[in-house]
Amino acid sequence: MSAPLLFSDEPAPVMMENQSGISPFLILCDHGGKRIPRQLGDLGLPQHEIDRHIGWDLGVLAVSRHLSRLLNAPLVHQIYSRLVIDCNRQPGIPSSIPEVSEATSIPGNIGLTQQERDQRRDEIFTPYHDAIRAILTERKKHGIPTCILAMHSFTPVYHGESRPWEIGVLYQHQAEYALTVLEQLKQTRRWCVGDNQPYSVSDVTDYAVPQHAIKNELPYVEIEIRQDLITEPEGQRTWAEDLAQIFTDSWDILTSQQYKKEA
Repeated sequence: MSAPLLFSDEPAPVMMENQSGISPFLILCDHGGKRIPRQLGDLGLPQHEIDRHIGWDLGVLAVSRHLSRLLNAPLVHQIYSRLVIDCNRQPGIPSSIPEVSEATSIPGNIGLTQQERDQRRDEIFTPYHDAIRAILTERKKHGIPTCILAMHSFTPVYHGESRPWEIGVLYQHQAEYALTVLEQLKQTRRWCVGDNQPYSVSDVTDYAVPQHAIKNELPYVEIEIRQDLITEPEGQRTWAEDLAQIFTDSWDILTSQQYKKEA
């Protein structure tokens, strides 16, 4: 039997905050951390590579923590780097444990055995998503409605091209809540808002929303915030305050519409 990937003194692969929060919102932050298990060293990378977007979603965990407090919402986040295993990808596909991320080769991910891949899945990916499933089950048991907020951030420039959007609203099926958030953001006329930009939700590029929201027929929105806007505490706090209001107003609009349909 192989040795565990994580030593006993290393943090668990899933972190939960404000778990007893009873608002309708559940916040997920799949790419919140950049930690590498000691057993994997630095994956053959200099620290400055791990510190940039290929290693994690800069700034978004701080925004999510503010949101958790403002909304009284549970927050589930991953502290290990997406370079170890991406918790927002289906295990087994190339981008799950990338050998190349953007234009950067990841030496520690090249030539892995199936056993090594399975170990990363079993010790990091699976406990993270099992924790989300457990929270959803518990909330359903107690009759607490759930709307999933999947929080991410994106780079201002990608492959040499500047991205004009300041925030993106991503969605796939069952998009009523996400589209309400999109409309509320656009009505403010304060930001350049991406409609399924700079990414969109799909079964190939995403795992959390398809698995936890769409399969459970739960309302959701996946949010991308441009990283240069949330690298500093002031920006993180301001975006959280603005989004908390948007998310709450959108929830009120959606539930009001549903009530009228049922009346």
